Amino acid sequence: MSSRRAVVSGASIAGLSAGYWLARTGWTVTVIERAPSFRDGGQNVDVRGVARDVLTRMGLFDAVKAQNTTETATVLVDAQGAVRAELPSDGPDGATAELEVLRGDFARTILDHLPAHVEIHYGEEIEDVDDGPDAVTLTTGSGRELRADLLVIAEGVRSTTRDRIFGDAVDRRELGINMVFGTIPRIPTDDDRWRWYTTVGGRQIHLRPDNHGTTRAILSYARDDDLTRLDQADALARVRERYADAGWEADRVLDAFDTSDDVYIDHLTQIRMDSWHRGRIVLAGDAGWCVTPMGGGGASLALTSGYVLAAYLATEPDDLAAALARYQEWMRPLVDDVQKLPPGFEHFAYPQTRIGLAVREVADKVMTSKLLAPLAAKLTQVAETDRSLPEIP
Repeated sequence: MSSRRAVVSGASIAGLSAGYWLARTGWTVTVIERAPSFRDGGQNVDVRGVARDVLTRMGLFDAVKAQNTTETATVLVDAQGAVRAELPSDGPDGATAELEVLRGDFARTILDHLPAHVEIHYGEEIEDVDDGPDAVTLTTGSGRELRADLLVIAEGVRSTTRDRIFGDAVDRRELGINMVFGTIPRIPTDDDRWRWYTTVGGRQIHLRPDNHGTTRAILSYARDDDLTRLDQADALARVRERYADAGWEADRVLDAFDTSDDVYIDHLTQIRMDSWHRGRIVLAGDAGWCVTPMGGGGASLALTSGYVLAAYLATEPDDLAAALARYQEWMRPLVDDVQKLPPGFEHFAYPQTRIGLAVREVADKVMTSKLLAPLAAKLTQVAETDRSLPEIP
């Protein structure tokens, strides 16, 4: 049998995992990425549950662990920075996981270990797709034509190729929460803990250590217009107004974001779809099921999806439809579990009033008490399954 050809659109964790495992199972793989070059940086992600097994099968567990952000704990702080509660981080999948790494460092580790024959083309974006009975033919913005047996769309939550192909089958569920991410200078009072501050008006501030001598910051708040519809300057001005009286490290973060070169703004949106495949086209990672940071585990699901997809394609080499159906069947319970947010979760996580904040603080103390800490620890466990990973024949 001649080698089957796959095109993977998107060169972050899901796309690189798919490219890695498809190449390992005999496919000829071309990865295209619309960014002009590899995207370093990004915020903290973690590898949990079954994704740890996938990483071990890649032989990359130690390589990823060596990129650890240096974070050792997760604490909830008050307006003076004093710790009022600590989330349980016992075991590999605690609030601060054993494998806690920056998105860019994680993706680069996979990139550096791709099989040598995987081609990657940056600055390329799909303009047209013709999904025929014998092949899928792609045309990129530069006029390149690619013919393949399979197209893997791993472009992220706002995938334009997914939208073009699947149309109304894409269910976007906006959570009403804006997040602003960025890297800021480290100062002497920063330590090796994830410090998490919540105040009235539905506002949060997060500071997390990294392994590059800087600090990763997040401003996250609920109930406002979608900031992604504004240019960055206007969006940051809106955020500054919203955080004018937030206290703690708000002014420091806002001032640093004004000059940071990697500020990223997101309006949290889940992607829900009945089917992640059509013909010779399949979705992987956030393009198919964005779980958002509210659910967590996005990187773990992305990494796992590449392995599971390749495994079933190898198990069913002569029946593409059956392989894609089995891929979806195996991944679906993991995704559904993370996407189900508890009723009223936004009101608890982002209290608007002083009464709401007081209730939240009492609940934090109760949930992190010695009696209930084991229950709280379960809330951080994602990508967990009692099923074995499908074997690659």
